[in-house]
Amino acid sequence: MNNSLEVISSGKLLHVKVTGKLTKESYVVFTPKVDQLVQEHGKLRILFEMHDFHGWTAGALWDDIKFDMKHWKDIERLAIVGESKWEQGMAIFCKPFTMAKVQYFDHTELDKAKSWVEAD
Repeated sequence: MNNSLEVISSGKLLHVKVTGKLTKESYVVFTPKVDQLVQEHGKLRILFEMHDFHGWTAGALWDDIKFDMKHWKDIERLAIVGESKWEQGMAIFCKPFTMAKVQYFDHTELDKAKSWVEAD
């Protein structure tokens, strides 16, 4: 299985593309980028795009929980783009933990997700 995490930032917008399974190493790349953007821009908008996504390894899940606890307050909008019902469930699960606006989009609606996450 091909695991990849690609992070593209533009101002306060962070576009994260994930394929396969998130590993602990993924957070070594991802976390410093988010920390840097929060320092530069304050609240961020995140477009989290998943293709053939298979969740997290145990180490990555722990890093994800630590990351979430630290950064929920720093996220203004979170668009989750996925291909399945459980990914849609992730968006619903996230809502109580953050003041951010959270929205799920099917992978066929990527343009719509980009427009929503960038809207004022």
